[in-house]
Amino acid sequence: FSRQRYWGEPFPVVHVGGKPQPLPEDALPVTLPEVPDYRPTGSPDGPLAQATDWRALTVDGQDALRETNTMPQWAGSCWYYLRFIDPHNGEQIVDPQKEAYWMPVDLYVGGAEHAVLHLLYARFWHNVLFDAGVVSTPEPFVRLVHQGMILGEIEHTAYRRLGDGGEVYGWVSAEHAASVDESDTDVQFQDVRDGASLVAVSVPDAEVTKSGDGFVLTADESVRVQSRAHKMSKSRGNVVNPDDIVDEYGADSLRLYEMFMGPLEATKPWSTRSVEGVHRFLSRAWRLLTDADPETGEAAPGLADRVTDGEPTKDHLRTLHATIQKVTEDTEAMRFNTAISAMMEFVNAATKWESVPKSVARDFVLLLAPFAPHLAEELWSRLGHPDSLAYAPWPEHDPELLEEDEVEIAVQVNGKLRGTVTVAADADKETVLEAARAEPNVQRHTEGKTTRKEIVIPGRLVNLVVS
Repeated sequence: FSRQRYWGEPFPVVHVGGKPQPLPEDALPVTLPEVPDYRPTGSPDGPLAQATDWRALTVDGQDALRETNTMPQWAGSCWYYLRFIDPHNGEQIVDPQKEAYWMPVDLYVGGAEHAVLHLLYARFWHNVLFDAGVVSTPEPFVRLVHQGMILGEIEHTAYRRLGDGGEVYGWVSAEHAASVDESDTDVQFQDVRDGASLVAVSVPDAEVTKSGDGFVLTADESVRVQSRAHKMSKSRGNVVNPDDIVDEYGADSLRLYEMFMGPLEATKPWSTRSVEGVHRFLSRAWRLLTDADPETGEAAPGLADRVTDGEPTKDHLRTLHATIQKVTEDTEAMRFNTAISAMMEFVNAATKWESVPKSVARDFVLLLAPFAPHLAEELWSRLGHPDSLAYAPWPEHDPELLEEDEVEIAVQVNGKLRGTVTVAADADKETVLEAARAEPNVQRHTEGKTTRKEIVIPGRLVNLVVS
């Protein structure tokens, strides 16, 4: 915890008669003095020992020397969450009433590499403050989520045979290629089947095709290529500049794609080509509600004619409230990718409607807002709202609207599926059995046979046991 360097927080400790003791509270804070040079001195005292005027002082009438070691920066950086609560307090770390109201932190999101060390230090520091009675909770954070790393684009490597004269010919599937100990030979790869020398070549993404869990050459699908995404780095040249993505697709598309790539905690490869997919979704949402030019696709200042003041139908409401429920639950659980999928399904359904009631459009735009805030804010304004949607409450789903009037039930004969029937959701057992017996394919498998047992699982299944 102690460092022999200039940068860092000075210890509020002095040495009197060779014994260390803390400074009184009215002598705080202790700030770093100006020093002519803060490079290492070779002395175990560290660079602060050069600040002789700052170091020497009198405590209770006795000569004293300040501690010249400093604390590591995490002593000052790992309790920032407490200072956020009360950033202008000149007398205390944090006002106790404000700390008791706000702490502990509900959710901490951070990368694993950073968070492991930072959280170790933050929890240590917070426990010290708790033991000292400064904070009211023994732990600073209730819930921790590590977001996964975004890797570079998938790189494809294929293998070709290397002739005696250095020429390359033919293709060798990746499962037959093995690396060779470079200390013994200049050849890096060989064919495990016959020991032939191989050379690795980079293959453009446009020349490979997805096949099962991997990729193959489009020109010869019998040749499997090695595909791998690497950590982004300048040395590898696979860094994606977000400014370039924003320039081409917009900030909302970049934001949405990062959340749509997969589960938050998973490590995922970047794919610029896939950004186009979410960009198309946002364009469809835009065209659904705005008056777009059929030739250019650009939106005029108004809303589309299909957006009306009419009352929503039961189908409109069922689709909307199913989306509200899914997006709300998935967002709270930080399953952002599946929340976006639900909004995509909504747009697909709404595109087929003859009209989109404004009330339905309003709630959809509110769902979209945390994911694509710029587009949503513009749509909100076009829907006639003078204030920002940030002030609007989050939509709530109505469970009654999600109840189906009819249900489809599978009908089995001796455990094998023979048909399906659609009945009222509240149909009784006899009504369900009557519909099941009347299904033509079920009749063919029960004709001339004796029914031994009739099993009905309400809303799901009928199984007729016959012999």
